[in-house]
Amino acid sequence: MTEPPSGPHEQPPFTPLYFPPTPGYPVPGYPGYFNAPYGRHPVTGEPLSEKSKVIAGLLQLLGLIGVLGIGRIYIGDTALGITQLVSGLLLGIATCGVGFVLPVIWGIIDAVLIFSDKARDAQGRPLRDGL
Repeated sequence: MTEPPSGPHEQPPFTPLYFPPTPGYPVPGYPGYFNAPYGRHPVTGEPLSEKSKVIAGLLQLLGLIGVLGIGRIYIGDTALGITQLVSGLLLGIATCGVGFVLPVIWGIIDAVLIFSDKARDAQGRPLRDGL
């Protein structure tokens, strides 16, 4: 048994309060809670990727000067990036540069998708804002 405070400045012993976890929210101290070094998505709460949406979109816009698919390769989607790169080269060579317009439009649309949060990295995480 604990003794009551004897003087006017003594505090009673500390007894921690128990608050049950709220359903749907992570418990503080749970290892998965801190498993997001680049932060969490503000709406879904998913951990963000280490890849930047701004860098990926700008690399994807390099298609305007002839280099397609670099943004997709950067975020880990190498199959689509190589497909864009090879199709741009093949159409450009086969049509003496005239067919190069279609892959460039594909790259611009893909850059818009990356900037508008529709693309994810190779692990399925949303891309982070900023550089």
